[in-house]
Amino acid sequence: MTSTAAASRFSRPRFALLVLAGVYPLITAILYAVFPLTEEWEIWQRTLVIAPLTVSIMIWGLIPGVQKTFRGFLNPAQ
Repeated sequence: MTSTAAASRFSRPRFALLVLAGVYPLITAILYAVFPLTEEWEIWQRTLVIAPLTVSIMIWGLIPGVQKTFRGFLNPAQ
């Protein structure tokens, strides 16, 4: 193991906790926005709209933001 790899180690539990803290309000906001527009739709149709929207926001916004903002917390020194 190199000295750089030994100096810091990515914490998956911390990352999961931070992503969960971001995903919960994200999904809640999307549900509040989508449900009034899709009152007559079946649940699978709503999910077809919500899932790609949630994943896109996570991949290009939430996850990079968490990694950048909490870099020190996610990569604690050993």
